Amino acid sequence: MNVSIDPTILLLIIPILVIQLGLLVWGLYDLTRPERRVKGDSKVVWALIIIFINIIGPILYFLVGREES
Repeated sequence: MNVSIDPTILLLIIPILVIQLGLLVWGLYDLTRPERRVKGDSKVVWALIIIFINIIGPILYFLVGREES
């Protein structure tokens, strides 16, 4: 069985994956900083949101989850 993937689909998928990975790493890095405060005081819940809700999870964290000290 020979599976062929259209190159134009790869040109669309690769940037989305890079953005997703960048947001994931940046969100988890920011979350693990000792001085970072989050809404609900549960960094574990925010980590799960960042990891499991793909692109939307890190965006939610940056827009809603962080508290400025």
